[in-house]
Formats: sequence, C-alpha cells, structure tokens
Amino acid sequence: MATGLTVVAAALAVGGADAQASRGGAPPPEVKRPPAVVRTVSAPVRIADAATVRLLRPGDRVDVVAAERTGPPRVVASGARVAEVPEPSEGGAAGTGDGGALVVLSVDRETARELVGAGAVTRLAVTLC
Repeated sequence: MATGLTVVAAALAVGGADAQASRGGAPPPEVKRPPAVVRTVSAPVRIADAATVRLLRPGDRVDVVAAERTGPPRVVASGARVAEVPEPSEGGAAGTGDGGALVVLSVDRETARELVGAGAVTRLAVTLC
C-alpha cells in the first residue's frame, strides 16, 4: 500500500503541470517589469557666443560648459542633443553681440535644472561632440 501511494505521489508530482493544463488551468502568468523610461525635456539654454550657436544643427550632440570666474570651467551637460536652434529675434540681442544666442537641448530633468541654475549665474559655452 505504501508503495502504491509513493507511485501515485510521484506521478502527480511529475504530471502535475500537464494535469493542470489538461483541466483548463494555466500556470500563473510571468510578471514582466516595464522597461525603464528615461524622460527628456526641452531645455532652452542661452549660449554666450552667438557665432558658435549658428554652427549647431538639430541632432548635433554638445557638451555645455559653465565658465565660472572663481574656478575652472565645469561641464554642466555631456552629450546633450540639440533639439532646435531658434532664429534670432528681430532687432534684439538674442542672436548677436554679448547677449548670446538661444539653443534648445533635449536632456533629462536633472540636467535641465543644472543648466538653468548654471545659466543664471555664469556664461555658458558649448563644444561639439
């Protein structure tokens, strides 16, 4: 009798998944995690040298450097994608002179905050990657 029960238990253990499938029950679905999403934002950045901005085209990659007076230059954004190079406004300093020029970069939110902070207190420059 004990041998018979052992054989039945072994058969159920081996055929349990098949038996469950034949009864219409399916194994529990696999839980898949959604892929990590990196969200980018558009960050308008004023670059000190307007002539440099005129060299840029959408899709270019740039490093943004903050040229601080009190210390060495520091990279604020690495490999940022140029999303747009707006036309300079008519008669304004947006595209010429000491006013620099505007460029729109596609970066993550944290980098956008760093760009805004750096741009408020220092002059920004770009290097093409």
